[in-house]
Order: sequence, then C-alpha cells, then structure tokens
Amino acid sequence: MHASGPVDREGLTVPSQEHTGEEADLAGADRIGSELVRLIRLLERAFAQYQAEYPDAVERATYLLLVHLVNDGPRRSSALAEAVHSDPSTVSRQIGHLVRLGLVERRADPDDGRATLLAATDEGRRVFEENRRLRNQTIAAMIAHWSPSDRQQLGTLLARFTTDFENYRSRSTEAGPGDAAAADRS
Repeated sequence: MHASGPVDREGLTVPSQEHTGEEADLAGADRIGSELVRLIRLLERAFAQYQAEYPDAVERATYLLLVHLVNDGPRRSSALAEAVHSDPSTVSRQIGHLVRLGLVERRADPDDGRATLLAATDEGRRVFEENRRLRNQTIAAMIAHWSPSDRQQLGTLLARFTTDFENYRSRSTEAGPGDAAAADRS
C-alpha cells in the first residue's frame, strides 16, 4: 500500500484529515515510531561519542544500576537484576565494576545476615547528581526556545507514553512468549 498525503521533514507521511479510524491510528503510530527510532539513533550516537571521548566512563547499562540504587535505595542483587530486566550474572559483573570504582558498596542485610545488600556510596550519589545536573542543563538548553506550556506538555506526554509502554510490555510478557511476540510484531 503506497501512502500519499503531506510529508514531514523526514519524508514521512503525515496523518491527514481524510484518514479515519484504524488508518489514522496506524498513520499516527507510524509517525511516532519513526520519531522514536530517530531519537534512539541520536541517543546511541551521543552515547558512543561520549564513550569515545571518555573511555573510562561507566557503560550506560552499568550506570542504570547506580541510578536504581540511588533512587530506590539498597537492594539485593537479584532484586536489582529484576528491576532492570537483566540476567543476574550480568548484573553481578556490572556491580563488581561499580564497586571497584567506589560508586557502590556491599553491605550485610540487616534482616538476613547471610544476604548482601548493594548500596550507592556517597561518591556514587555525587556522580549520579552531577550527571543528572548536566543532563538537565543540556535538555533545558535544547528546548529553551519552546514555550513553557510546550515543555510541560512534552513532559506530561512522555511520562504517559513511557508508562503505557512499560505496562504494555508487562502485559505482553505475562501473556507468554508466543503472545508477546505476536503483540510486538511490527
């Protein structure tokens, strides 16, 4: 099926007034999907450039563990692996790296002395806060020319989309591998 109608700056068909029902839904989803792919590529390029400039920087997946420990507090490795949807052995290796850097420490679990909790150190919290500050300054500079209502609307819609994406993925996973694969086909 060849799409016709107005196109945006990326050459993608823009949903028009003549689309109805499912066609409009799919055209809108195509536009959103294309923009998400574009954003992900830009983010990956920015992360790769950052890694090239700072070869000792913590990998993005490893840094995510620190983010969870700062935001959610100390937790067991298994709970952390579940929170980031990763394999426990991968998380164990990544945590080892964060411990060597002094960003995370292992502590005895006060409820079960045989178990270990992982916790962000003061240095880990400092690194997290500094990265967050830099990220926020960059985003603020990028959208400084937007109206306050547009900035607010982006935050609101992005939070809504992220929550719906997370909930949809959870439901798809709970439905089973075959059902999830069918739900994720594009």
